[in-house]
Amino acid sequence: MNDATHSIPQADAELGLQVLRSFLHEKSPLAALRVMRDNLGDIFQVSLPGFHPVFLSGPGYSRFVLVDGRHNFLWRTDGDPVTQLLRQGLLVEDGASHDQLRASMNDILSGKRVTDHIETFWRSTDAVSQAWQNGQTVDMLEEMRKVALLIFMKSLLAVDFEPDLEKMWQPILRLLKYISPGLWIIAPNLPRPGYQKAIRTMDAYLLQLIAERRANPIDSQDLLSRLVSIPDFDDNLIRDQLLTMLIAGHDTSTALLAWTLYLLGSHPDDMARVQSEADSALQNSPPTEKTPADLSFLETVIKESLRLYPPIHVGNRRAAEDIPIGDFTIPTGTRVMYSIYLTQRDPKYWPEPDRFIPERFDRSSGAKPAPFSYIPFGGGPRTCIGAAFAQVEAKIVLARLLSNFDLTLVNRNVRPYMGATLEPRPGVMMRVQRREAV
Repeated sequence: MNDATHSIPQADAELGLQVLRSFLHEKSPLAALRVMRDNLGDIFQVSLPGFHPVFLSGPGYSRFVLVDGRHNFLWRTDGDPVTQLLRQGLLVEDGASHDQLRASMNDILSGKRVTDHIETFWRSTDAVSQAWQNGQTVDMLEEMRKVALLIFMKSLLAVDFEPDLEKMWQPILRLLKYISPGLWIIAPNLPRPGYQKAIRTMDAYLLQLIAERRANPIDSQDLLSRLVSIPDFDDNLIRDQLLTMLIAGHDTSTALLAWTLYLLGSHPDDMARVQSEADSALQNSPPTEKTPADLSFLETVIKESLRLYPPIHVGNRRAAEDIPIGDFTIPTGTRVMYSIYLTQRDPKYWPEPDRFIPERFDRSSGAKPAPFSYIPFGGGPRTCIGAAFAQVEAKIVLARLLSNFDLTLVNRNVRPYMGATLEPRPGVMMRVQRREAV
């Protein structure tokens, strides 16, 4: 790298007005960040009261954060709500502590184990969709959250969550709001009442599951059984891992499923093609371990959905030391955010970056994204531990739904909302009609 001699670019007054207009027009900070990237380049600094993060965009900077310079960054920021909630969870740990936690869970979530859960994927889908009535309009953001929660609890904890879904629904939504961007970013000491009850409810529920599993071990290769079998892991540390995986795992799957249904609803020809492929693969039978390989077009749809609307749209780090990067230096302690959303819509690497074109990911074409231009699951040694699980889950859930139902998008006025994940707001409203056997 060159000697760092320049200040990191920031918006001047004129650009600041342009950024503000863009934000107000599209009602999304993502639009404002895009204007800054287009005018200032792939590294720029946001300057708000109490909030001065450096943003990075593009494959080069992504590779630096994720691989080449990863040791210069910390994941943990003790003042952030996500750290306060997850405590010693895998997602907010660094160094040896992270490595030990990841090693304890890696094989449970490995790609070779995912097919063991295919029956849970489709049965959970059926459990939610069986309540739909012909002609009814349902919010797929909400419905897919139910599916994702049932799948997570059954697949990874060996717990039937259906009886507890209603009781735990509001506490889970409350915790997601707790860690979502908000005024705490610029006013970290601002009181945030109303969340402690949700945290106590969730803690009590998870600690009860842990106590029951310790008292009554089962012959199962699930995550909960694995964690309680580790002598050095006390109940609080296990709670932190379960809550981390519950919040991060189910919410990302919720967003992926909801956005994919929105995109298919917005593109009826692609919807029909996915439906035809699902019919051919399933033949009026439940999915099996062989089904994912027969859903090649659906795979491209899922990948394009992840490109356009990555559930985790930005990676959050903190500079552990002064970091030379290109012609700049990022000072110690600075919040550094590498934008997955901007990188995956960079016109230098993605022709017509805002268009939904699943064929970009057609394996038969031989074309591949430029390295680190497509990073919905991060990259390097800390690639999302549930990446394989999430992609097979999405294939099975969507194939099962579209083989059983015709889905029609009712409201196209949907925008990306920066919550705990990138969500479609105000929701994905679809009219459902059960299909005859084909």
